[in-house]
Amino acid sequence: MNHQPLVLISGGSKGLGLEIVKRLLQAGYRVVTFSRKSTSEVETLSQTYPQSFWFFEGDMSQVEALEPQIKRIEKDLGPIEILINNAGIARDGVLPIQSVEDIETVIHVNLVGVLKLTRLVSRLMIVRKRGCIINISSIVGLRGYRGLAAYSASKAGLDGMTRALAREFGEKNIRVNSIAPGYLITEMTGTMDEEHKQQIIRRTPLGRLGTPQDVAGAVLFLISPDAAFITGHTLVIDGGVTC
Repeated sequence: MNHQPLVLISGGSKGLGLEIVKRLLQAGYRVVTFSRKSTSEVETLSQTYPQSFWFFEGDMSQVEALEPQIKRIEKDLGPIEILINNAGIARDGVLPIQSVEDIETVIHVNLVGVLKLTRLVSRLMIVRKRGCIINISSIVGLRGYRGLAAYSASKAGLDGMTRALAREFGEKNIRVNSIAPGYLITEMTGTMDEEHKQQIIRRTPLGRLGTPQDVAGAVLFLISPDAAFITGHTLVIDGGVTC
């Protein structure tokens, strides 16, 4: 029997999710991820780690359709011991003129979808009385940001969900934590103009934007035995912006 822990991570085909997947594989975890479509990086990982990496197409706006995949994973690969809720979308725009569709999409994917996926996977963890769940939130859920009301609300909701589930699942030996990254060098900040980036850097005590690697290392810590007594916590990784 393979004793490498099995991790399910949403949105692991690019950006922060992809970096987390890479670090997990390098650390010896077996990893299953899904997103709406594959990427060349996913194909490369499939070839490099054929015995420990799997990808399938799935949409966080249609979590109910993922249930057969979750059952198949458990049957073919073994128990999902770690769930990382990473997938999310942003739709910016000041609230009075933002479309209702954009508001509903952000909340549905970033919060309702995560609740539904966690519901599916936690049922299995509860039966086994072990597991670990990590929710990727954001510092905008802690301090807000102009033009991101719906996104901020969804990420604040994840932190609230984290605390509630930590209490709910603690007696079942399931830990639940969240990570709130600051401004990272990813596709999401790639559209910022240089002046805006420099403003953020000037406001950051450590004097730089974060990287996906900064966050991936924290994920590895929180799912490890070294964090066995940590639950219900939101770990902020922002270079000091919110201090």
